[in-house]
Amino acid sequence: MVKLYGFTHSTCTRLVALICKEKNIPYELVHVNLAKGEQKDPAFTANQPFGQVPYIDDEGFILYESRAIARYLSKKYPNQGTSLIPSDPEAEALFEQAASIEAFNFAAFVAPIVAEKVFKPRRGLQTNEERVSELLAMLQGKMDAYDAILGKQKYLAGDSVTLADLSHLPYGTAFCQAGYAEVFESRPNLARWWKDISGRPAWLAVKDVPLYVCNTN
Repeated sequence: MVKLYGFTHSTCTRLVALICKEKNIPYELVHVNLAKGEQKDPAFTANQPFGQVPYIDDEGFILYESRAIARYLSKKYPNQGTSLIPSDPEAEALFEQAASIEAFNFAAFVAPIVAEKVFKPRRGLQTNEERVSELLAMLQGKMDAYDAILGKQKYLAGDSVTLADLSHLPYGTAFCQAGYAEVFESRPNLARWWKDISGRPAWLAVKDVPLYVCNTN
């Protein structure tokens, strides 16, 4: 069984849990208490030298970085659960294109907004509202491009869902919960896509539910 070393409310931990659910991969969460700094303990950094969650132990194979873990699990079990990375060269190229879109035109803006509006207040720190405004202004044009792409096809890489689509869910959900759902809802094609992916059973199973007991049932 895959052991997922992470934190219940971590966006990156939830991405890995989501992929396990989509792929019907049994997994166990080994809870890392970030408030106590357990991610900086020598026993943790021996496997994740940056002291960040999550990492996995797959029968002795250690891997960290949530994007890498998600790809690894998707490729290790290509015919189990939902197919998330195409094998056809052209389809895979379109997936890689969509994955780059998510990383550089979505996460690059949404993640720091979530950090400012959600994570900083949890730590008793003050939000930099000027920085949030700058990021939101830049994000608007990116979301216009999303709306144009999704007006021509169902998902970012074509008409089948891929890991690129699902990778939006952890930070996108936190972004909406922080009061920015209108950014998605005001664009019809983007809104349709977001409703589709955010309503997937695998995501509903992990987005608000404590992950301490983690299997595919």
